[in-house]
Amino acid sequence: MNKSCVNIRQEIDIVAARQLGRDLAKEVGFSAVDQARFTTAVSEIARNIYLYANEGKICFDITQNMNHTGLRLTATDSGPGIKDISKAMEDGYTTSGGLGAGLPGVKRLMDEFDISSEENVGTKIMVIKWKR
Repeated sequence: MNKSCVNIRQEIDIVAARQLGRDLAKEVGFSAVDQARFTTAVSEIARNIYLYANEGKICFDITQNMNHTGLRLTATDSGPGIKDISKAMEDGYTTSGGLGAGLPGVKRLMDEFDISSEENVGTKIMVIKWKR
């Protein structure tokens, strides 16, 4: 499978990213619960791009690791970046008045999670959910 990507520029793009993520999770053969987990993570990451960076891109691709099949999401933006990633990964920490459950929640829902960010350059998040 080639990469499938959604540009996040408007709020409606969050829905498009969510739908593509759900379709691919179904294609990979995730259970209904894992489809919901993956879709929730897509929504959170897409919403963060829209709220904090104004625009960015979410790409999906099916990945293999020995005998496991998974679905990888790579999100990139060129927004203001995250000043303190360790703070952003704490439950309850927020800069927008939300619940502060977003990124820590995504990490809990996925099997692999990697984030890098540089102020005034942007943020990159890569997550993988493996099929059970």
